[in-house]
Amino acid sequence: MDPVFIAIGFAVVAALVLLTSAVKVVPQGFNYTVENFGRYTTTLNPGLHFIIPFYQRIGRRMNMMESVLDIPTQEVITKDNAQVSCDAVVFIQVIDPVAAAYEVNNLQNAITNLSLTNIRTVVGSMDLDEVLSNRDDINARLLSVVDAATNPWGVKVTRIEIADLSPPADITEAMARQMKAERLKRAEILTAEGEKQSAILRAEGEKQSTILEAEGRREAAFRDAEAREREGEAEAKATAFVSEAIAKGDVNAINYFLGQQYVTAFEKLATAGGNKTVIIPAEFSSILGTIEGIRGLTDAAQDLQRGGGAVPPTRQGS
Repeated sequence: MDPVFIAIGFAVVAALVLLTSAVKVVPQGFNYTVENFGRYTTTLNPGLHFIIPFYQRIGRRMNMMESVLDIPTQEVITKDNAQVSCDAVVFIQVIDPVAAAYEVNNLQNAITNLSLTNIRTVVGSMDLDEVLSNRDDINARLLSVVDAATNPWGVKVTRIEIADLSPPADITEAMARQMKAERLKRAEILTAEGEKQSAILRAEGEKQSTILEAEGRREAAFRDAEAREREGEAEAKATAFVSEAIAKGDVNAINYFLGQQYVTAFEKLATAGGNKTVIIPAEFSSILGTIEGIRGLTDAAQDLQRGGGAVPPTRQGS
């Protein structure tokens, strides 16, 4: 083979190697550091760049996008000596690629271990009930501590989330019994409150019913008294009228009173519950005479009212 062609071939290959070493394409979301004989000199942003082969080389390829780290599960002793299994996730983003590349070795491993130790510190300073009920507080405290610790490394910790908190099985069972007891207690309290309200409402109803019944009885008594009063007034007027007639010598007035009493007694006798037979007395003619006297008295009173004169005295035998 001709040595010239061999030399040309080597020259072409060398040129391609040099060109490949000199041209660098940085993808979006990444930053590359450039080192001159191992010393950092500059940072390449996303795009096309040229470097001097053999003199310059790419040092670290840093991912500038937000990434997620899984924190493995660990057993933590709480303040009240309860053992809890917990794990977490950490969201980080590289802000300074130079510090992240040269200030710490194995950045992700450093952040993972830093998170593990701070989880033990924060959870260990709290009681079991606080740990289980204040997860947001734990996340906030972890974020503050870890973000401050990773700041010199050029990393921003955006979020830390406790993924799981699992107490031992015996504590979980005890918590379930406690929760059941609390629910039963609340149910009994609500039932008692309901019965109390029901008793109060029933008592109020009975009270209102009694008041209304008493008011009804009072109204009825008032009306009965008023009726008796009016009846008495009417009787008094009738008595005065009859007394005036008697004073003037009207025998029918006396017959009126006697007939009234006779009729009342005979009514009681006829309406007695144990009597099935009513015997008409022999003095039935006297009853007729009494009734006649009452009618005469009534007629006289009517004539008096029409004529405005005095009642003429009559003397009839009964």
